[in-house]
Amino acid sequence: MTGNHKDKSITRRRALAVTGGTVAAGGLAVAGYQAAFADTATTAEEATAASASASESSGCMTLMSSVTEGPYYLDGALVRKDITEGKSGVPLTLRLTVVDATDGCTPVEGAAVEIWHCDAWGYYSGYTTANPGGSAPAESEDGSTADDDTYLRGYQIANANGVVKFETIFPGWYTPRTCHIHLKVHTGGQKEDGTYEGGKVNYTGQLFFDDTIAEEIFTLEPYSKHSGSYTTLDDDMVYDGGGASSGLLTLEAVHKKDPSKGYKGFLTVAVDPDAENTGAGSGGGGGTPPGDAPSGAPGDAPSGTPSASASS
Repeated sequence: MTGNHKDKSITRRRALAVTGGTVAAGGLAVAGYQAAFADTATTAEEATAASASASESSGCMTLMSSVTEGPYYLDGALVRKDITEGKSGVPLTLRLTVVDATDGCTPVEGAAVEIWHCDAWGYYSGYTTANPGGSAPAESEDGSTADDDTYLRGYQIANANGVVKFETIFPGWYTPRTCHIHLKVHTGGQKEDGTYEGGKVNYTGQLFFDDTIAEEIFTLEPYSKHSGSYTTLDDDMVYDGGGASSGLLTLEAVHKKDPSKGYKGFLTVAVDPDAENTGAGSGGGGGTPPGDAPSGAPGDAPSGTPSASASS
């Protein structure tokens, strides 16, 4: 099975102790779940109840730590709920709740949440010739009609409860990273020409997946066509072992006996709406491949600019 092998070239990260701060995050996650899995707020009372629940359980979740945006970011993602563009994989409904960590975890209405991730074989749009490591078919062999510059990238605007929802697929992996989704939280801008313009980035982070679930999914088609050394959470260069406060998603199977039917994932993202984050981050090199980077990876290419080897 793809996920059974750890990348021994990565220094094993010691899992951080689960402290009282993580307990607080877990308490808020319950409230986040209730808000996130309701498509919209139907009454003001519901929104108030969700906020009160969060306050009673923990006061507020610890501000999430930003990490670098990594080497595969592109500007100009589209505002849309479904970002798959026909890419095949296990369905993933992602619901995120953006709250203000400086103001009792009140919802950040109007926040623009941007996500991007690789396809089932480890390829990113804009960088489709970057070798994901191991053995995988060429990205062009997936049979989809996805736009090579835009697939699996998009924005959603938070509703009154701070909630956004994306329809996507469970991401694959590339050497030397574990399975993950990148995200940015923007405020102060507006939707324009199908994308989000202006404002500032308050948070740059990554979302992570339980190893057991990821490894089971990677035995399924089309993921199983990518073989090699899958990096687990403990060995990842970015994930620091902090659970939800470090971006670990809570996952709920659509059908417990059949993982191919998909998952729902949720997380409460606590940010400072007054802060500005450049994407430089602080932890783990942000996911930029090390010296043994896959061929074709952008490496030191400027943020938002594909490398010369990337397909147009």
